[in-house]
Amino acid sequence: MTMATTTATTGRGADEVRDAPPRASAAGHAESRTKVVLYVTAGVLAVVVFLAPLLWALLRAFQPDAVITSAPSWSSFFDLTTSNFTRLGGGQGLLRATANSLVVSLSTAALTAVVATAAGYGFGRFRFRFSGVAFGAVLLTMMVPFQAILTPLFLQLNAMRLTDSLLGLVLFYTTVNLPFGIFVMRNSFATVPADLEDAAFVDGAGTSRTFFSVLRPLVAPGIATTALYAFLVSWTEFLGALTFLTRQELYTLPVALLNLQQGAYGQVDYGLLAAGAVVAMIPCVVLYVALQRFYVAGLASGAVKG
Repeated sequence: MTMATTTATTGRGADEVRDAPPRASAAGHAESRTKVVLYVTAGVLAVVVFLAPLLWALLRAFQPDAVITSAPSWSSFFDLTTSNFTRLGGGQGLLRATANSLVVSLSTAALTAVVATAAGYGFGRFRFRFSGVAFGAVLLTMMVPFQAILTPLFLQLNAMRLTDSLLGLVLFYTTVNLPFGIFVMRNSFATVPADLEDAAFVDGAGTSRTFFSVLRPLVAPGIATTALYAFLVSWTEFLGALTFLTRQELYTLPVALLNLQQGAYGQVDYGLLAAGAVVAMIPCVVLYVALQRFYVAGLASGAVKG
């Protein structure tokens, strides 16, 4: 009797064991579907949150100023026109200001990337006396906002006769962006194994050949991050350009957009202002989308402790 009971119990246990995997598999599939639904929902919400302001600004840019300033009405809400962009290109100086901003931002991005890459290579690959102190001093400057030292910077640039000059503005923006760029590039070089550099030296490559042929492709995300960050900062910066530039033909886009608010008798042409804001957004969106994967990889490498 005992043996029969044991056999029956064992049989039921075996059946439960055979039944367990399908149940566990079904539970796992249900959990996976739940995670997928949550991820998709979170992604859609994030897209809506980030795209809604851009789409709203784009819609407002194609509306007449009378529609923007009037009470909301469905009858006139979709009254679209290109007159804002037409007026923006004629007689407002926005095209010249856009060209000035492109020259300043691209020059700043290139110069910052070159200097930060060289400095990051020095800090990441060479050990010299007080190198840690020097790198700490570079990081310390990131904590000081340039607005706090704007007056000394103006006096220095004025003594060098670089005020009211796009070159002076490029040097100013490069100086402001260098600490972050050096931080990112130093940690980017620190993540590259030293064995690769040693192998290149064994094969007869010099320092410059090793840098351009071996290290540069590996730290390309850091270079892209540095250049993109410097471009975005210099493209949207307002106070420095307003301080160092006085001639209207040298104004950058943020300063020129400010002039759009100073219409006749204090009136603001919101349609024109919305069109200018859309023009200012285009390079930032295009560059960020094009370099997004490099930007994320560069920030991740910059977060690694060297």
